Amino acid sequence: MKAIRIHEFGPPEVMKLEEVADLRPGPGQVLVRIKAAGVNPVDSYVRSGLYARKPALPYTPGADAAGVVEAVGEGVVHLAAGVRVFISGTISGAYAEQALCEESQVHPLPEKVSFAQGAGVYIPYATAYHAIFQRAKARPAETVLVHGASGAVGIAAVQLVHAAGMRVIGTAGSERGHSLVRAQGADQILDHRAAGYLDEVSRITAGRGVDVVLEMLANVNLDKDLQILALGGRVVVIGSRGRVEIDPRGIMSRQASVMGMLLFNATEGERAEILAAVSAGLGNGTLQPIVGSEIPLAEAARAHHQIMETPAFGKIVLVP
Repeated sequence: MKAIRIHEFGPPEVMKLEEVADLRPGPGQVLVRIKAAGVNPVDSYVRSGLYARKPALPYTPGADAAGVVEAVGEGVVHLAAGVRVFISGTISGAYAEQALCEESQVHPLPEKVSFAQGAGVYIPYATAYHAIFQRAKARPAETVLVHGASGAVGIAAVQLVHAAGMRVIGTAGSERGHSLVRAQGADQILDHRAAGYLDEVSRITAGRGVDVVLEMLANVNLDKDLQILALGGRVVVIGSRGRVEIDPRGIMSRQASVMGMLLFNATEGERAEILAAVSAGLGNGTLQPIVGSEIPLAEAARAHHQIMETPAFGKIVLVP
């Protein structure tokens, strides 16, 4: 089979398409024929060698994908060959024609959800759910501001927040992005290219501020976020690309909380809750992943440049 392999950490060009041996499932394992693999910012952080957790070299990147079960190992009882699935992690890596997974990492994909959409399910929706409901403990009738709402995690967050009965303010940097975010259920759209755009939050909320901020770029926005919170407001830091200086009085005066999150730190119980909620949303149509780009597997380096260097618009997926 063909797979992307990384033999040294570095820029996107360290990813090479190689011919490797076909995989075979062991006890409790499932072999999935990949139809689409999701590209996430965390993939680029790991590839660069800057992420806290470094895989042993060489490795195949990727944790999100969708496809068809090709074979199952001894002891697998809930899946069989031919079933459409999405995965929430993998033993072997997702940027490949096949992926080896534990049975617990493989989940049925509804017929109405395409493979490209399925490749955009787990990390975006699980990240958003963990941030909104398990970290911030957001509730119906609260107001949530989603930074970078036109990206894969942002879209997932807007859909989840809207479906739960909260007011959504989304930010995006293009007219195309604004239209996309509005279509997902955002009540207000802010242009994060405009100077002082967060000043609009006071007007939108009649001076009250927002209850929750989902922060994708904390090194740029965190200090400003603290000035737009309501009393008891919460900021969940989902992403950051550097250090930031803040004024702690913004936290003190609002009795606010700033909390971080990494999806990998979710407990087994939290992951079970996430998968139950996301699977239900896919099934009833509440959650609908948006695919922005489909790129050939051989051009994985282009996908990594795109996800870090261009305005976010939906999910980027690799097609073997």
